Amino acid sequence: MLGKPMILKRFHPNPDDRTIRDLYGAIVAQARSLAFYTSYGVPDTVQGRFDLIVLHLVLLLARLDCEAASARGIGQKLFDLFCRDLDANLREMGVGDLAVPKRMRHFGEAFYGRQAAYRAALRSPDGRALEKALARNIFDGVNGDGPRRLARYARDLLREFEVHDRSALLRGAVAFPKPEPLSCLSQNRGILPRPGGFPSP
Repeated sequence: MLGKPMILKRFHPNPDDRTIRDLYGAIVAQARSLAFYTSYGVPDTVQGRFDLIVLHLVLLLARLDCEAASARGIGQKLFDLFCRDLDANLREMGVGDLAVPKRMRHFGEAFYGRQAAYRAALRSPDGRALEKALARNIFDGVNGDGPRRLARYARDLLREFEVHDRSALLRGAVAFPKPEPLSCLSQNRGILPRPGGFPSP
């Protein structure tokens, strides 16, 4: 007898679900690292937090793209979860139902623009291309120590991914390196993202 397939489905969870949640949770946790905001100079704003999550997501997706089709499928599901988290956070921040789609389009365009810029920069023979892209997208166009350190961190992260155990990665076990030790703490002690993603204002 047909009629309750959706009820029964909950008793057979997709193992990918936990993998995706674990990967995304690791990205958000890393993006919350205090050093990015106090030492690297990333703006402690909703936009700054968004940009750090995007950077880590782009780098991880680039790693997954080097794997088989199944791994790329995980990458797509990871991006989908990112979009759902954005949607949920916009609603928590009081954005109305009619305005959410427009804001989501804005975030989507920002994500794809940054993804294209970072990937092109990583392929560029110009050793400062990634630094310039990060300065433009995260540091309001200001070059300096912050973009240089973040570019160095991003390249180190990619190298970590290259030697990361593939099977562990596909199980959702990803290890991010700690940001460089703090060298100069700023006085900006703003609220960092809540565990689910972005904070309420």
